[in-house]
Amino acid sequence: MLQVNFLRDNKERVLEGLKKRQFKNLELVDEAIAADEERKRIQFELDSQLSEINKISKEIGLLMKEGKKEEAESAKSKTAQYKESSSELKSQLEVKENDLLNILYQLPNIPNELVKSGASADDNEIIFQSHPVEGLGEGAIPHWELAKKYNLIDFELGVKIAGAGFPVYLGKGARLQRALVQYFLDKNVEKGYTEVNPPHVVNEASGFGTGQLPDKEGQMYYINEDRLYLIPTAEVPVTNLYRDVLLEEKDLPIKNTAFSQCYRREAGSYGAHVRGLNRLHQFEKVEIVRIEKPENSYAVLEEMVEHIKEILTDLELPFRVLRLCGGDTGFASAMTYDFEVWSAAQEMWLEVSSVSNFETFQANRLKCRYKGDGKSQLVHTLNGSAMALPRIMAALLENNQTAEGIKLPKKVAEYARFDVIN
Repeated sequence: MLQVNFLRDNKERVLEGLKKRQFKNLELVDEAIAADEERKRIQFELDSQLSEINKISKEIGLLMKEGKKEEAESAKSKTAQYKESSSELKSQLEVKENDLLNILYQLPNIPNELVKSGASADDNEIIFQSHPVEGLGEGAIPHWELAKKYNLIDFELGVKIAGAGFPVYLGKGARLQRALVQYFLDKNVEKGYTEVNPPHVVNEASGFGTGQLPDKEGQMYYINEDRLYLIPTAEVPVTNLYRDVLLEEKDLPIKNTAFSQCYRREAGSYGAHVRGLNRLHQFEKVEIVRIEKPENSYAVLEEMVEHIKEILTDLELPFRVLRLCGGDTGFASAMTYDFEVWSAAQEMWLEVSSVSNFETFQANRLKCRYKGDGKSQLVHTLNGSAMALPRIMAALLENNQTAEGIKLPKKVAEYARFDVIN
């Protein structure tokens, strides 16, 4: 969430950034500033009346001691009037604070200056590609057919149990999933991340803290009876570990990694591109989360990008890195890099990771600060997928298919304890 003082002091920069995102409701900036001015006016009037009540209360005590009962009663009457008025002002203040908060919740983060303007994925910048790519040629089959041929994943059985988008992994398919999760976690721990095993459900405050609410409410599964949401990513519970926390400077940086199931309604997702593992309602992912001092966060973002590159290189998958344009950058992010792997049988790029710097946007909602040099300030939060399983699995199956079976890359085979699927 943007701070209203930032909107007021950097209005032109804010409007320019929102235009990069193709954000249409620019009037919300002025509405937020006006709501804050009204909030401050009410607060000033309330403080003045509370101060006057305190002053008169002291005078009443002195008047009673001096035996001036009539004057004391008159003062009490005045105090009662002020109390009634201040009660009304408190109600007005609460309404105005909620109005301001609701406006601020609608404003996305301001993109970093390096982020280019753009409306969609077509405007994203390709900043790195591992090597040229090509299809496998005649006879190559997509992963959903490979999964059926080698009895790795049963999509129809998942439909029977839960519906489309909930596959069942079998035999070497399940073992390969488990091996990849273990490899990703080990790789992250080697880089200094502390492994965390968080809840897979979160409350409303947690959803607001990381920006999933109210922006993505329709994409999350909700448990009505308990007022809990199934997590769309481990980012949500792990980042919320630091909600309402004042950290010491010596505590930073904080580096966490977590494996979780992820649940996404993905409402409105249709078409040939969503076949097989391309888009699911439930999938496995390993996440990395960083809490950093503001001056370090963009160097850390680049460090995280290099880390994901190492993982994809180990997996021997053709990949590329894109810096997202304003219109394709997530609501809470100031800068995002997407990683895509080449699906050789489908002859298309599949997103497998997204690494983002949220600057203070999440921290302001979370009220996560650190104390240094005698003052407290908001931290910067970052997160990334390291890695998401479904499309990694799809690319591994498709890119490594041969006449003799699916031959796994060396690092994957080391963790899976088998080197070929046939």
